[in-house]
Amino acid sequence: MPNARSPWTRSAFPFLSTRTPKLTLTQASEIFHAWAQLPVQRSIFTTQQAALQAQYFPTTRPLPGVPLLLKQLRYSNVHLALATSSHARNFKLKSTYNQGLFTAFPERNRILGDDPRIPPGSGKPAPDIYLIALETINKELRAKGEVEVLPSECLVFEDSVPGVEAGRRAGMRVIWCPHPMVLKEYRGREREVLAGIAHGGGDEELDDVMDEVGATRGGGKGGLGRLDDGWAVLVESLEAFDYGRYGIEV
Repeated sequence: MPNARSPWTRSAFPFLSTRTPKLTLTQASEIFHAWAQLPVQRSIFTTQQAALQAQYFPTTRPLPGVPLLLKQLRYSNVHLALATSSHARNFKLKSTYNQGLFTAFPERNRILGDDPRIPPGSGKPAPDIYLIALETINKELRAKGEVEVLPSECLVFEDSVPGVEAGRRAGMRVIWCPHPMVLKEYRGREREVLAGIAHGGGDEELDDVMDEVGATRGGGKGGLGRLDDGWAVLVESLEAFDYGRYGIEV
């Protein structure tokens, strides 16, 4: 909620467990392949996966309400930044036919998953990508002699579970708007997702697989939440978004 110390009217909107994996892309691929016990060599799977991504990513479409939301935010009293786990290749595939959406984000405020400023192994659910996105905004504000935006003054829009955790660990508020099939998978665990602790337990099977590929679970800085602390909310649709709740003037 808006207050004197946290003026949402100048908030930044970076876009979408104490024992969380912090992995390289190769380690993540190895873990998934081992966990899923796929009956195909990893190199073959990776090649086929890339081919399917090239075929279907250009057909991706935004979730309901997103186009209008971005249009409204672009001309509102907030700063916008994009923080996506997609690497440059996949981002291009996804965004080529959705260029109108991304005009809301200046190039200088876009942080992709393979951005060299993100330390190795520090993608989501680590908070780095959101903090780097915020820094792109604050760099501009410092140059203008204006007051910087604090993480606690930011609102993250996320569709993924690791992204919610990343936003929480960055000390930012989060709106979780998942794809209906993702929400279906997490029914009954929504409170854990919103607290950023959905994957923070002792998953022994995952631990064993990570040991096999030489990965470790890291502590990580930042604010993991508590159940029902109100710092994150679940919104099943961004249609009819309540701008006033966050002090956004459109």
